[in-house]
Amino acid sequence: SLLQVRLWRHTGGWRGREGTPYSTLVPSDEVTINYRHGLPVITLMLPTRSERCQFTVKPVVTTVGAFLQDVQREDKGIERAEVLATDGSKVSDATLMEVLLMNDFKLVINNTAYSVSPPVKDKLSSEHATEMEDIKSLVHRLFVALHLEDHQIRKERELLQRLDHLKGELLPLEQMKARIMDSADAKTSRLLWVGLALMSTQGGALAWLTWWVYSWDIMEPVTYFITYGSAMAFYAYFVLTKQDYIYPHAKDRQFLHYFYRKSKKQRFNVERYNKLKDDLAEAEESLRRLRQPLHLRLPIQEISDKD
Repeated sequence: SLLQVRLWRHTGGWRGREGTPYSTLVPSDEVTINYRHGLPVITLMLPTRSERCQFTVKPVVTTVGAFLQDVQREDKGIERAEVLATDGSKVSDATLMEVLLMNDFKLVINNTAYSVSPPVKDKLSSEHATEMEDIKSLVHRLFVALHLEDHQIRKERELLQRLDHLKGELLPLEQMKARIMDSADAKTSRLLWVGLALMSTQGGALAWLTWWVYSWDIMEPVTYFITYGSAMAFYAYFVLTKQDYIYPHAKDRQFLHYFYRKSKKQRFNVERYNKLKDDLAEAEESLRRLRQPLHLRLPIQEISDKD
């Protein structure tokens, strides 16, 4: 008819993929959308069964493709089903129904195009929204109360398995680390004893030169320059390490030097060892907090503040 031709021209081409116009343009009242219990219910006429059928969709999770599959599954005589925008472009099957129901669209079943105008969903009142939040909170508390013990047992079992796994990986590394530490400690101790022997030898040599070979008048400048040279050595240590020459700190620094050099030779991965130790400490802390009854119902932030 002339009216149908005008509608085709006005919408920019009511044509299918093959370029042929749809045989029928059905008014929007043939496909209705109503909200029931907060969910949209789409009612349409099945072509081969000649009966109206309602489809309840979940807008947040249901896609256009899933909705069209439900329609074709309900009526085996539907050969083609697709959704078009008001300008005639096809809507992707991956589009969520929530997005589709925000604007008008066209539902095409076989060769029939239905013009659909979704209603505007009424917003919840503030009192009703508050009531819904209270219900959600109550359901959450009931769920926690009923499933807390099972969740605790399952979580404790997972943590124990993780602890066993971490300890199994750490055992060979701990043994290797113990051997490397013993070697580094022995070298550091030998270095300290060598330093003490050199200082004793230096003191004995200065005393022998002062009282048996030369006099104090000759040895005094020598001892002065030895003292000045020692001061220069200590200052050079500070320039290189940015630390004062304190004997315990110098000993620890030399120990770490021997430790890392030995670790590199034996291919001991220090970074992996430290990562496993941190994971083990974290798992032990989680297990300790899980086994404390007073902490089971407290958020992590509050537990940290109490600790």
